[in-house]
Amino acid sequence: MARQQLKGWVSAAADTASWCFALSLVALLLVCSLGAGGAGAGETRHGVAVVRGAALSARPCEEIYVVAEGETLHSISDKCGDPYILEQNPHVHDPDDVFPGLVIKITPSRPR
Repeated sequence: MARQQLKGWVSAAADTASWCFALSLVALLLVCSLGAGGAGAGETRHGVAVVRGAALSARPCEEIYVVAEGETLHSISDKCGDPYILEQNPHVHDPDDVFPGLVIKITPSRPR
């Protein structure tokens, strides 16, 4: 009888420990993902540049371009020197339906 009670106690302790470990791991991942206050414009976080606000519209044209608020395909074409944006991005069906966060491919035809 004592052996069964010991097995039950060990099993309950192992369950409790595994739940505590899992909750601690989730909390640690959450804290790490939130960072220590966030990076501002021009800063880097984990080797990735963080661009916000006015710096977003002043950023250079890369091959992969994320549309910012207020931009149109025409303004992006003028800014980046790529007159063939629509042809290179078949996922953009309507040139008037461009929204912030849309990812497009840019191939500049002239140096920036």
